[in-house]
Amino acid sequence: MNRDILKGQWTQIKGKVREQWGKLTNDDIDQMQGNVEQLVGKIQERYGRSREQAEQEVNRWLDEHGREYERKAS
Repeated sequence: MNRDILKGQWTQIKGKVREQWGKLTNDDIDQMQGNVEQLVGKIQERYGRSREQAEQEVNRWLDEHGREYERKAS
């Protein structure tokens, strides 16, 4: 999933984000509005990950879930 799709489908995807990163609050997720940089930053903050670790984690998640959302969109 590219970052534009994430932003455009944020309302549908944020439940999956909550499942994946349970330490993120509803306010955290609502304020992100699909902004990947903010997601990475919050994961760093809440989970004590380095920037690189958080980016890798988000990119893996986007790759996995992107295929699912791209199939639904086509």
